[in-house]
Amino acid sequence: MCNPLFIIPLVFGVGCNGGDFGRTRQMFYHQDMHRWVGEEATESLDGIPSQFALTDYERELRDKAFYFIQPPHSRPHWKGVFGDYDRIPAPWRVKVVFDPTAYGRKMIDEPHRSHIAAYAGLIEDVRNDFTMLDQFIPLAIKVNDLDIKRNKALAHIGDVSPREYTDAQARMRENVLVVQWAQQSLEQRVASYRWALQRLAIQAPDAMAADADRLIAELARRAASAWTSAPPVAGRVLRVGG
Repeated sequence: MCNPLFIIPLVFGVGCNGGDFGRTRQMFYHQDMHRWVGEEATESLDGIPSQFALTDYERELRDKAFYFIQPPHSRPHWKGVFGDYDRIPAPWRVKVVFDPTAYGRKMIDEPHRSHIAAYAGLIEDVRNDFTMLDQFIPLAIKVNDLDIKRNKALAHIGDVSPREYTDAQARMRENVLVVQWAQQSLEQRVASYRWALQRLAIQAPDAMAADADRLIAELARRAASAWTSAPPVAGRVLRVGG
């Protein structure tokens, strides 16, 4: 018979967040849990995902892309608990509409939150994006370089089966879409941060606004830069609703 005393620590442990930047704890991850990112991007454009196994770099690319794809939280760490993980539709889905006000409204409406804490939370979220971007961009370039080699190999290997050729082409396209999705998501984050900062500046003017504005401007610049040499697969127009 199960002893309830042994269950209590486990239950409380599930509610504790130990992940980076307030995200779900590492213990809840499995190796290919973000494989769906590439598959969703491909299927949203009526493509068929590659059946190739993910390489280590491709797996890491999807893991790090998900950081940008999920909405920024700007919330106390105790609110990030197991169960907040959701699969997200790609931006190329017809019905997907981005709301740039959601982040700011959640942050500003946080009960008992001072305006100083709100500014600090905004600045922290932007700085976290810089930290992740410094890891993501070199990885995106690495995957792109390897896909260039893959494409050259396809032209020189004579016994490639139709299935292998199709899967190789699909994987290269999928990798570009993953990077493009992360970049669109970062541009959306910039729009969210700007909306939040504007509302904070109206409701609670503070010298911290200048620091936040400078960081957001730099993040916008990096979001607009070309991250890889691969041509874009789909348009980068954002649908914005509020």
